[in-house]
Amino acid sequence: MKKFIKPLFTLLITIIFIGCGEKKKSRGLIGATCMNIANPFFKVIEESMRDEAAKHGYDLIYLGCEMDISKQQKQIQDFLAKGVVAVAVNPKDSKAIGTAVKECNDANVPVFSFDVRVQAPDAKVVSHVGTDNFQGGELAGEAMIKSLGEAGGKVVVIDFRAAESCIERVKGFKKVIDAYNAQRESGKIEIAAELAGDGLRDKGFKAAEDALQQVPDMRGIFAINDPSGLGAVGALEKAGKLDQVTVIAFDGMPAGKQAIKDGKIYADPVQHPDKIGRECIRAIVSHLSGEEVQPNIDIPASLYTKETADADTSLN
Repeated sequence: MKKFIKPLFTLLITIIFIGCGEKKKSRGLIGATCMNIANPFFKVIEESMRDEAAKHGYDLIYLGCEMDISKQQKQIQDFLAKGVVAVAVNPKDSKAIGTAVKECNDANVPVFSFDVRVQAPDAKVVSHVGTDNFQGGELAGEAMIKSLGEAGGKVVVIDFRAAESCIERVKGFKKVIDAYNAQRESGKIEIAAELAGDGLRDKGFKAAEDALQQVPDMRGIFAINDPSGLGAVGALEKAGKLDQVTVIAFDGMPAGKQAIKDGKIYADPVQHPDKIGRECIRAIVSHLSGEEVQPNIDIPASLYTKETADADTSLN
């Protein structure tokens, strides 16, 4: 009997070794590109996309174009060359990305957008997954009204007009402010200037500096994301005006939440990038499985305030 034990043991070990060494075959490669991978918001999306794709047996390549539309177009062309089964795009420019999306359409590779919609004519996108940015902008408007109180005053918008999501945020903000003003004879809120911040911290800083020159009596700033909002905070601190100007940003990333807790930003309509990433991959998987997918998957924003931040155990 003993003479059979060693061969059997060797065979068992070999089977276990081979089984452990086998890598489950991938169902395909998904290519995703965002406008700025340095933004923590897009890193959270990447993490959730990568985790969700792995759950369904897909590999993911996730790149940032660093605010360069030509680079993003090239990334999508490279995805096609790699034989991806689907493309997910967060366009730096909603219209200019159309040429690359059409190349995917011609190659019969389905395209999905996340956070920012594709607005190019004849460019076909299966589904868009993102925050309800208009509703988030409304939350920002309500927060600005509450912060300024009965006195009202002049506010400045630091925007990013190349991104459809940011345009929607400003539209929602303006809708609430306009409705508020229509009910009042005094104490109205005036949008005194709209300056480009391009969603970047350094440009948000410069825009806020310009705003201080153009509207020296401003009482509020609405910045369309946390990086530009934090840039505005820096400019106000430098000028010694942070106590005089209410800053409302958008996103709810860790640095933005910390600034709210520290009293530097008044409030943020909070996005949920983890949900955006997961829902985008789920939409891709459903489509590739032959299931019908909703053309728009909106994820509501929620307002993050000082009260919320004080109860947030993840903050210092």
